[in-house]
Amino acid sequence: MGLLGLKIDVDTYWGMKQGVPRLLQTLKEFQVKGTFFLSIGPDNSGRAMLQLIKNPLFLKKMIRTNAASLYGWKTALYGTLLPAPMIALAFPDIVRRIIADGHEVQFHAWDHRRWQDELTTKSEEWIRQWFSQGIAGFTKLIGSQPVAFGAPSWLIDDRVLAIIKEYKFDYLSCTRAQSPFIHEIANVLEIPSDLPCFEELTAQNGTSIIAELIKDGGIHVLPVHAEVEGGIYNDKFRKILQNALAGETTVVPLKEIKNKLVLKNIFTRKYKMELLPGRHSPCAV
Repeated sequence: MGLLGLKIDVDTYWGMKQGVPRLLQTLKEFQVKGTFFLSIGPDNSGRAMLQLIKNPLFLKKMIRTNAASLYGWKTALYGTLLPAPMIALAFPDIVRRIIADGHEVQFHAWDHRRWQDELTTKSEEWIRQWFSQGIAGFTKLIGSQPVAFGAPSWLIDDRVLAIIKEYKFDYLSCTRAQSPFIHEIANVLEIPSDLPCFEELTAQNGTSIIAELIKDGGIHVLPVHAEVEGGIYNDKFRKILQNALAGETTVVPLKEIKNKLVLKNIFTRKYKMELLPGRHSPCAV
């Protein structure tokens, strides 16, 4: 018997509007729950166009994943030629549906794109303001503060962890690692994504690779994106769930993994940044 945690990131307006309802229907059909990490504030996805010039790996990823089909053409203009719409704040009814369906909801981002592209160049004050705006928006939507944080694109630094410590989160999901650990700086539990994102794999072998990785049982976390598994790769996601359940793996939100861990048995570790296969920029590992 194994546990498969679903870490579902919602990064864009399109993902919130179209991807989340489709994922909710899929999860309902399979009778499983997940953790939705919501981007609260503006969708500045259009600013990613700058990365096409600066980072050849980003262009390669956009071509490999058929980004136009994943995100829609309007997403490529938000925050540049089109105004940046709010993401979760624009859809309180969908947020209420996530909660009503019994899923866990936690904090992912205020402005996902700017964190992803600009965090390393921003000041500590900017980071504090980003958290303040995001958590205020989350609290307005949910009625309570988040107890977990999943960093956009698994990007963190020492300043982020020091600020996180002040919020006293129950757990984080900010890294790609093989097993849970305690963050050295923040002194908080990390429940990392140990499995690859589907868009990091080829469409032909992605489901079989993930099935092979979870067949040993144990605890695993699958990073899911509303724009991907809630979009053109929904059938692939269904296959992953089907394989997991057929193999007697229990699919759960991350809070259930947290509740099963014995903290005194978990190592304290320091993250490092590393470029993983299929990624266009380094992740915390």
